[in-house]
Amino acid sequence: MGNRLTQIATRTGDDGTTGIADNTRLHKTDIRIQAIGDVDELNSHVGVLLCEPMPNDVQELLLDIQHQLFNLGSCMAMPGYDALKEDAVLALDQALEHYNEGLPRLLEFILPGGSRAAAQAHIVRTVARRAERTVHGLAQTTELSPLLAQYLNRLSDLMFVLARHLNRADGGDDVYWKSERLRREQAGEAP
Repeated sequence: MGNRLTQIATRTGDDGTTGIADNTRLHKTDIRIQAIGDVDELNSHVGVLLCEPMPNDVQELLLDIQHQLFNLGSCMAMPGYDALKEDAVLALDQALEHYNEGLPRLLEFILPGGSRAAAQAHIVRTVARRAERTVHGLAQTTELSPLLAQYLNRLSDLMFVLARHLNRADGGDDVYWKSERLRREQAGEAP
């Protein structure tokens, strides 16, 4: 791995370019830079979520996710670097299964909300989906491991489940969309 930054304000980006790990300079609107930025933003939102009260096991999982997101970003910032491993995707699959098994079956769509932690988990979910789309866009122009998009896809699914779990850990429930079907059912009307 290359040298660590010792100077933050280099002013080299004033011309609209930024450097990646192999010293290539890319325009700041390049899809690689967008993908790296989306993953960085995603990691920052996980950091905000970690500021909320939550069960210790969820906190430990989120800390691991932050490290894996950094690994994922490094795969894009250093072409040919393979820091994200298959076991990282497997860990998300296992967490998904673990946290989903205790949740009631969904009968209606839910709205992002409930507790602050659950609402922030929904923000992480949506930013993960955006990062996934951007990584897929990058993969159309350069060779990338499919694990990067897989990780982001599973992370988004996991954050939906964790939002539901965090609402219950806070003593609440999901916030259900008041669809016409649900309104009729609650009013005792025929479908």
